[in-house]
Amino acid sequence: MWIIVKFGAWNVSSFDAEQVRELEQAGYGPLCARILSARGYGDAAAAREYLRGDAPLHSPFLMKDMKTAADRVRLAVARREHIAVFGDYDVDGITSTALLTEFLRGLGARVTPYIPARLEEGYGLNEFAIRWLYKRQVNLIVTVDCGITANEEAELCRRLGMDLVITDHHECKDELPRAAAVVDPHRPDCGYPHTDLSGVGVAFQLAAAISGDQTELLERFADLLCLGLVADVMPLRGEVRTMVVKGLKALAKPARPGIAALMEACGCTGPVTTSTVGYLLAPRINAAGRMGQVEQALELFMTRDPARAKSLAENLCRLNRERQRVEAGIYQQAVNMLGPDAHPHAIVLAGETWHQGVVGIVASRLSEEYNCPAFLICMDHDRGKASSRSYGGFNLFGALTQLSDLLESFGGHELAAGFTISRSNIPAFRQAVTALAAEFQASGQADTDLAVDCAVDPALLTLENIRALDQLEPCGTGCPIPVLCVEDAVVVQLSEVGGGKHLRLGLRCPNGQTLAAIFFSQTALGAGVALGDTVDAAFTPQINEFRGARTVQLNLVDLRLARRLRQQTDDERDLYSRFVRQESLAPGEAARLLPTRSEFVAVWRYLIANARDNRLQENFACMGRKIARGAAESLTLSKARICLDVFAEQGLIELHACRRCCQIRLTSDGRKVDLDASPIVKALRAAKKSTN
Repeated sequence: MWIIVKFGAWNVSSFDAEQVRELEQAGYGPLCARILSARGYGDAAAAREYLRGDAPLHSPFLMKDMKTAADRVRLAVARREHIAVFGDYDVDGITSTALLTEFLRGLGARVTPYIPARLEEGYGLNEFAIRWLYKRQVNLIVTVDCGITANEEAELCRRLGMDLVITDHHECKDELPRAAAVVDPHRPDCGYPHTDLSGVGVAFQLAAAISGDQTELLERFADLLCLGLVADVMPLRGEVRTMVVKGLKALAKPARPGIAALMEACGCTGPVTTSTVGYLLAPRINAAGRMGQVEQALELFMTRDPARAKSLAENLCRLNRERQRVEAGIYQQAVNMLGPDAHPHAIVLAGETWHQGVVGIVASRLSEEYNCPAFLICMDHDRGKASSRSYGGFNLFGALTQLSDLLESFGGHELAAGFTISRSNIPAFRQAVTALAAEFQASGQADTDLAVDCAVDPALLTLENIRALDQLEPCGTGCPIPVLCVEDAVVVQLSEVGGGKHLRLGLRCPNGQTLAAIFFSQTALGAGVALGDTVDAAFTPQINEFRGARTVQLNLVDLRLARRLRQQTDDERDLYSRFVRQESLAPGEAARLLPTRSEFVAVWRYLIANARDNRLQENFACMGRKIARGAAESLTLSKARICLDVFAEQGLIELHACRRCCQIRLTSDGRKVDLDASPIVKALRAAKKSTN
């Protein structure tokens, strides 16, 4: 284990100095101007168009089948037919259900909202729900955020004499369901110019098609639109950006008692941004569906009783804490199943007791940590329900389509998908999807690099310049939160905070300026960083407020060794690997690998000094750098690794290399050994002699 970085490589864009001057003259802050130039918006007109939050909304009738859908719903309202709005149990589905239910009731319609029980019914339209609604004399089912793959369910509705209108935004299969109308911007024959609407966006457009007044509806439902669009990670451009900008303003002064109560319960203070939605509100709303109480989230949006809203909001926060506890347990089980040396092309794991509502989050976490797509399957006797998350742009929906013969059903989109599978098919699925993921990775199409807007002069990181980054808001997919970097900074302070969960650093830049940084959900061991290391830091700049004081803080995204040290590390790794593979070494290379006696002593003393109960766990490269800084001689990483290999060979230690660290147990019991007798040392000496 040589160095830990979250991303395989950094793509650091550059800015044009002349463009920056023009943008600054147009009123953009220095950091904002550099970011806009680096993203390709080098003049004021292009920047304004990129950031505009008032783009007009498209006509809903540009969507295929929208007129048919609107006409059928209008007819149901006029006839006083019983309408069911059938949604999904995530934020997008819940907001979609609330929006269309409230809108139709406002027209005087008789409406029953229905969101399936995640654990009992699973995702989407299903036979149990259809028959339940049929018994209650529902004449028309309108789906929101689901239904595009419900071919069999559509046939059941036809047999029962119930009309079905589908509105969805997920990927379509080759054959569409036979319904009264199928509205989905991803339909191959749909000419809608903006395919990035989430379910709530499509539901809004159906309401607009029925009412004929987009402007009034946007005023009424901007808050729900914003929650669903941001939570479903829709690109913030065009009409979606308009909806989100309007929604953030509505959320700043929430009119719905439920939203106001939820914001208070989770401590939302200060400006309301997309981060407020994504990191504070959405997880708590999702928790209701994940933990089998989705009706509470739906009621939260629809209640007008502040006391009831307060109770519901507090319960959602409680459910979210329970979700976190369950998630941690499943994650640890999955990591144990993978083992310490796992480097999979794809993760396919099945658990007998896993919680169906939580495995999707765990799959997302595993995909990011192991740098590959993850598929987690919850078993129920001989049948499993799976949630999957992509990595690097691997198309999940496309992969599941290719492997559909192994599946009972599937749905979703490129980045997140679900499916059902029989137990007997899991091994074949694992083998097949791993092969697809390996092929994708080998093709060079995988996008696993960190996109850094640009490197900046640390002197620009002032409170005023960071405040001016608000000019980029709202940030999200399509207009990402800025990621900047500073280079060649020395780690001068290092401590683990928050009970050891987070890493706080002080970085001294080449200009002498020291910047405070925080690396959330990271430890010194996990990051492979130590005092004295010279690093490049990728970060989002932020203003930290503590006890009334406002200071600049770097919210770290990744750390890597400075360029010179990276090259040295790569060279050392290559040299050591060639020796392990027993390749011939060029003149002088064996000498670079052969430790001196004093270097053996330096490594041994470090182990003795830092072991607790004869055990030590370290990031190898970080340990090598620390020993080298404290050693009298210049100890390279490859020499440090050779020292450990010799100690293990001679029975002085047990050495186990894990994904993020090496684990060492001292086993010498005070005995001495003759290092000159080591086969490794002899081999290096022979190679050194033969190359002289």
